[in-house]
Amino acid sequence: MAPLAFTTTLTSAGDALIALTGELDLSATPSLEEEIGRLASDDGVRRVVLDLRELEFMDSTGLRMVALASRSLSAAGRELVLVRSHDPIQRVFAITGMEDHLTFVDDPGSLRDGETAT
Repeated sequence: MAPLAFTTTLTSAGDALIALTGELDLSATPSLEEEIGRLASDDGVRRVVLDLRELEFMDSTGLRMVALASRSLSAAGRELVLVRSHDPIQRVFAITGMEDHLTFVDDPGSLRDGETAT
């Protein structure tokens, strides 16, 4: 499997879309945590969207990082939205009950400017 790689795209509406590929595990979380921290402190960002569709693997460290990212973004007045991944990754969120506490969408294009995800 490939190591984690990600690209961040900022929109004029204040969304930061982070597209992830590869593995979200212990070795990968520090760089993603740093990027999310940077976005949390950016006054131009109102929502961070983690696109998990191309993620190949996620372990408990990745799951913990998502939970902490949600908490830190919320504390900074920003929203975290996750784009659903394939079944093995989504199953991790379901088994742990985190699926009930996080916001998921099927497609980042379904988010409208100025609208809060549900």
